[in-house]
Amino acid sequence: MESDEKNERGKMTAEKTLQMLKDEGVEVTLEQAGMILEFLRKLANMSVYNYLNKKDEKNSRPIRESEYR
Repeated sequence: MESDEKNERGKMTAEKTLQMLKDEGVEVTLEQAGMILEFLRKLANMSVYNYLNKKDEKNSRPIRESEYR
């Protein structure tokens, strides 16, 4: 799990995640809530990275021409 210092940035913490999941009827441990939070952060970072580094699709060349392009 990430260090506690990283979680003190004013963002979601494992404790807040645990409470949110509990409010939705999902029972997990504090460690599991931290792992879920870490996974969601990584997923969000990858999504932002891919969006920002996306080339202009009009000027890109397909790997293989197909009838669906």
